[in-house]
Amino acid sequence: MSTVSTVVGGISFWYAQEGTPTPREPLPGDTNVDVCIVGGGYTGLWTAYYLKKAVPFLNITVLEAKFCGYGASGRNGGWLYNGIAGRDRYAKLHGHEAAVRLQKAMNDTVGEVVRTAAEEKIDADIHQGGVLEVAHTPAQLARLKDFHSVEIAFGESDRVLRGARETAERVQVTGAVGSTWTPHGARLHPAKLVKGLADAVEALGVTIHESTPVTEIKPKHAVTPYGTVRAPYVLRCTEGFTASLKGQKRTWLPMNSSMIVTEPLPARIWDAIGWEGRETLGDMAHAYFYAQRTADDRIALGGRGYPYRFGSATDNDGRTQASTVTALRDLMVRLFPVTAGVHVDHAWSGVLGVPRDWCATVTLDRSTGLGYAGGYVGSGVATANLAARTLRDLIQQDSGQAGPTDLTTLPWVNHKVRRWEPEPFRWLGVHGMYAAYRAADRRETTSPRPGTDPIAKIADRIAGRH
Repeated sequence: MSTVSTVVGGISFWYAQEGTPTPREPLPGDTNVDVCIVGGGYTGLWTAYYLKKAVPFLNITVLEAKFCGYGASGRNGGWLYNGIAGRDRYAKLHGHEAAVRLQKAMNDTVGEVVRTAAEEKIDADIHQGGVLEVAHTPAQLARLKDFHSVEIAFGESDRVLRGARETAERVQVTGAVGSTWTPHGARLHPAKLVKGLADAVEALGVTIHESTPVTEIKPKHAVTPYGTVRAPYVLRCTEGFTASLKGQKRTWLPMNSSMIVTEPLPARIWDAIGWEGRETLGDMAHAYFYAQRTADDRIALGGRGYPYRFGSATDNDGRTQASTVTALRDLMVRLFPVTAGVHVDHAWSGVLGVPRDWCATVTLDRSTGLGYAGGYVGSGVATANLAARTLRDLIQQDSGQAGPTDLTTLPWVNHKVRRWEPEPFRWLGVHGMYAAYRAADRRETTSPRPGTDPIAKIADRIAGRH
């Protein structure tokens, strides 16, 4: 085992590779624009991109507290895939066909991001190998088969179900008894994508002010320490950092997710693991993992770790607990025993936005001009793009430049949800929920029964996930 220490924090490994960008100039004072976008992550930047492309004369300003991609957009697992939080609930609220339209829009979004990145010459190490999700236990296998059937019912006719042998031919995940694969997914380098997107947006004529924290959003105003931006439309695109805004403490819960990345692995290890298709990889556990094989042949693997900080606090530049790093490394070795001797180069954490009903949404209030998108619950790399194109269409519709579109009539548009409970109930609830999920995973590991453990079902109901 190498004695070289693991870098912890420093925002993310993706920025350790790319280098932390030099922040753009902060807001110089009060100003008036047509559209003000708060947040320089995927949602804010894609929204600026599509709005400016659609209406070139718009004066658009993006305000970012640190630098573009400081949050989840520069720390995620690099999963560009077609999952969207809340689809099953939208089916119950609006009917099956409405949810099918939402799913098909997400399927198309994967290709939209790949196409646009190529068009803008953004080299983000994108490889469209699909998404492979595996099962390790009888209970997970039963959930996987149910999941597979449901996805087909929502229009994924190209999804494939594989047995243990076929799964091993793709990736040698120890103990995998089956898997499901969809072509609607790709691996990418998160920081390369967000940096390239910021450059593309700026080249279109959008103004980006970094090192400019917004303290309050109100109709036609975004308030910062450097001045106030006034605009007919003010869009909140802050995802896991929404709680830092005045009056938004209980709007979306900032859920922590943590990652590790190995040193580049030699050919002998990859010969044992396989993974030549470079699919993004996950499983059907309640406390699930997500992983990718990077462009330079590392394993990047993430999981929940320490799920939530009291009072909706966020981490300091991605620092994470030593126990979380150890747990993720142990998980990697259980999945791929051949990695037992490899070094973990970097570990970090980030936050994702979780609404009380676990449903992603995009909204524009036509009476105030305030809009927002998010609550992606960890599926934001692709969902942010669909949300941005929807915000574009909603603004064009509201301003009289266009009528309703296929996107403005999707069931997640203008979805309302109640706020999270106050502390300490919020902290107790989230930590209790994940303790229950981990307990359910342990019990399912030793159980020969195919049914989901009752503890997990109770946790789902309490959390509002079903």
